[in-house]
Amino acid sequence: MAGGRVAALTTAILAAAALNLAFIPPRWTPKINSVDDGVAFAVFVAIALVVGTLVAREAARRRAAEQRTEEIQALYREYEAVVAERERLTEESHRMALLQRVDEQRKALLRSVSHDLRTPLAAIRAATSDMRSGADYDDATRDELLDVVGEEAERLDRLVANLLSLSRIEAGTLQPDRQAVAVDELVADRIRRLTHLFRHVRVDDVVPPGLPLVDADYSQLDQVLTNLLENAARHSPPEARVEVGARARDGSVEVWVADEGPGVDLANREHLFEPFRRGPGSQSSGIGLAICRAIVDAHGGHLDVKAGPSGGAVFYFTVPVRHA
Repeated sequence: MAGGRVAALTTAILAAAALNLAFIPPRWTPKINSVDDGVAFAVFVAIALVVGTLVAREAARRRAAEQRTEEIQALYREYEAVVAERERLTEESHRMALLQRVDEQRKALLRSVSHDLRTPLAAIRAATSDMRSGADYDDATRDELLDVVGEEAERLDRLVANLLSLSRIEAGTLQPDRQAVAVDELVADRIRRLTHLFRHVRVDDVVPPGLPLVDADYSQLDQVLTNLLENAARHSPPEARVEVGARARDGSVEVWVADEGPGVDLANREHLFEPFRRGPGSQSSGIGLAICRAIVDAHGGHLDVKAGPSGGAVFYFTVPVRHA
């Protein structure tokens, strides 16, 4: 600021001197002939001081503003760098969490598949070894051994079907091939084909005739029903009742499978439909209910579970009615 005043004062003195020398006779001779000349000189100097002060102050403000602007820009660049780093770390964290989840699912799949494949394969090997041992079995025993082979082969087939469905679900390629499906016929056929699962329980088919046809993929709906029936049979005590029913409701057909087992923890029931979730003491692969939920969702329906009126669990799902 002092520099501005000095420059203005110097300019004012030089201008006053030039005016005095060039325009007041005798010219080119410095002179102050009257009080007015002194006052004029003093006014020149005062104006110079005021103008110099204002100019110097404005220049200082401009420099300060420029400096603050540079500081703000530098802070903004640092902020952008921090935000970008935070986004990168967040994305990296999500990616690592996803990889960890995938790795956990792969390990769970390997544990599940190794267990579920080993059990039926061991039964098949034992039965075939007995038949090939040369022992003189009667027809009833031989038929029993063949039944074991057939039942365990079907169990393997269901496991493979579930694994294939799981792979399609994870790949996003599970698409229903819709057709008109009669629920009563599907239920009756599935119960008949799974008779060996119900040796220790009683299965009641209470599906009424004349239900509307549903718009569904027959094989996928068959897989849902198979998994639910197998789940009910697995958790039912001897001589218990398993009920399969259906009814028309709000443009859909609701199908349910009720058992008299230990029931489920309804507060955590959503975990039942997560892949590889097993209940206490369960011998299942832990993927059946997850596949059921995905198939029903793909059909635009809903799958859930509730407590039975006298204990046990009731799994129920809906499938849209087929319109002509």
